[in-house]
Amino acid sequence: MSLGTSGPRTLRSRALGAAALAATTALVLTGCGGGGDSEEGGDGDSVRIGIKYDQPGLGYQDGSEYTGFDVDVAKYVANELGYAEDQIEWVQAPSANRENMLQNNQVDMIFATYSITDTRKESVDFAGPYFVAGQDLLVTADNTDITGPGDLEGKNLCSVQGSTSAQTIKDDYAQGTNLVEQTGYADCLGALEAGNVDAVTTDDIILAGLASTDANRGKFKVVGNTFTEERYGVGLPKGSDQCAAIGEAINKMVDDGDWEKAVTDNTEGADYQYNTELNPPTAADGCA
Repeated sequence: MSLGTSGPRTLRSRALGAAALAATTALVLTGCGGGGDSEEGGDGDSVRIGIKYDQPGLGYQDGSEYTGFDVDVAKYVANELGYAEDQIEWVQAPSANRENMLQNNQVDMIFATYSITDTRKESVDFAGPYFVAGQDLLVTADNTDITGPGDLEGKNLCSVQGSTSAQTIKDDYAQGTNLVEQTGYADCLGALEAGNVDAVTTDDIILAGLASTDANRGKFKVVGNTFTEERYGVGLPKGSDQCAAIGEAINKMVDDGDWEKAVTDNTEGADYQYNTELNPPTAADGCA
């Protein structure tokens, strides 16, 4: 068998090939944004941020553009952590999937009207809050009869299927409210404009975002009488070491005036004022 000079050369080639493969694998893992580098903030190639794609004024996808208050806060925080805007990888984060996405390393953080609750804190961490929302009502711009949930006795109230918001009003404020369910909030606003319902209910800033779209601007108003508290936080994997840095970024955004500008820009035309007793919030020093 003639191995003479070809044996060492073959072994050397294999060694070089293995080294090249290892280097390539390391680069691929680093670029995924889910490894240790990206978690340190700014050292990785990108950061994966979960947002809603279908909530105007909060998290909304229009082609390659992403807009909304959640998006603006996410961009600001990412920049403070060392990520330029072109290093952000936006990922759709539906409400039902948020905990799983964080636990399965599909995203690094989530800004998606994600209310901080004790139950959720058992499986994920939260930084923030960056906004305190509250359940409210949306009515037509010329409505003067409805100023709070108690005025809904005998009136038609719309919310989406699966939401508990309308039932809360019926149980706690006006037992005679007639509940009307639609598949989405756009359908509720259509029913409101047509006069088939008297009000729509969900979180105040969600209502403001819906009312601020080009198609709806000037037609509706948020009543401005919140009756629950929903602390929107930044969802993070359990055990994250990023809570303090994100909280610091949120507080800086408030101090800079960029937080106020983000709220105003994303609710323009909705005749909306957030609850000034609860906002702007102060983010916690650590995990919320």
